[in-house]
Amino acid sequence: MTTPEKNNRGIRAIYDTLLAAYGPQRWWPAETPTEVVIGAILTQNTAWTNVERAIANLRGADCLTWPALRAISAEDLGELIRPSGYFRVKSKRLKAFTDVICRDFGGSLDRLLDGGIDAARERLLAIHGIGPETADSILLYAGGRPSFVIDTYTHRLVRRHFLIDGEADYESLRAMFQAVVDPDTGVYNEYHALIVRVGKEHCRVRARCDGCPIAHLPHDETL
Repeated sequence: MTTPEKNNRGIRAIYDTLLAAYGPQRWWPAETPTEVVIGAILTQNTAWTNVERAIANLRGADCLTWPALRAISAEDLGELIRPSGYFRVKSKRLKAFTDVICRDFGGSLDRLLDGGIDAARERLLAIHGIGPETADSILLYAGGRPSFVIDTYTHRLVRRHFLIDGEADYESLRAMFQAVVDPDTGVYNEYHALIVRVGKEHCRVRARCDGCPIAHLPHDETL
């Protein structure tokens, strides 16, 4: 059974061990905050390699700015981001985000993310197609705000390492991490990136515990 003290120790031990094993991950791979936002929307339900191809298309078409994204048609935008999958849906989501930031915030991401972090998060969540994971990714990686990102890898890791009993929803897991990890943008950035790395290499749907840096910590690979 999980306890707050056990959770605190486990969360800290996982971070310290992964950081010692892997070192800094320097994530998110993007040239500008605008590109981070675009990538956060495009990466929904697809692999990052597909997002990179879509962003390369946008870069080649000079469409990595809010004015350019607002000017291009949804159909043409969809063709450019086709490699990311669900391109028609994601085109609508990008256009929705672009319309809000240009219409209501003068094309300024800083203005959109200004003020209290909870208020900024609510503004993001009110935009069509922006869910909690995407909102937190934008806050953390584009805005430099300490908002912990929860993804599929995080759910799987905390379940297998007995940090939760059964399942937990997004907001509960986010609150759990933010209660233990100091609200430091750099630490939140690294922790999420480290979880993604160990998730890709070891904590897959079918676990590959051999060689995993945190295999010595209590876990059940069948969960």
